[in-house]
Amino acid sequence: MTFQSYSLFVLSIIMTYFGHVENRLNLLQLQDDIDKLKADFNSSNSDVADGRPIFTERLSNWTERNEKRIILSQIISMYLEILENTDKSKAHVRNISEELYTLKASLSDGSKKIEDLKNLTKLKMNDLKIQRKAVNELFSVLQKLGDTTSSYKRKRSQSQRLCRC
Repeated sequence: MTFQSYSLFVLSIIMTYFGHVENRLNLLQLQDDIDKLKADFNSSNSDVADGRPIFTERLSNWTERNEKRIILSQIISMYLEILENTDKSKAHVRNISEELYTLKASLSDGSKKIEDLKNLTKLKMNDLKIQRKAVNELFSVLQKLGDTTSSYKRKRSQSQRLCRC
């Protein structure tokens, strides 16, 4: 899959998933803008086809709606980072950026969750104070884990009882 079709595919997934295609977004106009952006980036270059997809492969690993909000908010941020260094005097760059900012705003809870995950990775687990606090919270963490797994099992068993296959 070329970068051009790949970018459009990812954006269409994001926008379709959040209902923006029919309500706010003219996908055909956006496709035209993305085609112009592809030309700006010379994305028809042969090296674009090398290797595996950047985003679409990761999207398939995230199945629940809330999970997808997390990964999609990060992907949108990465697209915005790419566009940050482009010529904003071009209408197509502005149009794409505006749509991505609108989508990012609708995913603000996903962005917060990404920050939480990043902050967790920054914890110095060899710090004695952090270890003490973590051990102090262990029971509460395990309780929450128990609540989520029992809730999942309960939903699953309820759905199995309903199905008389």
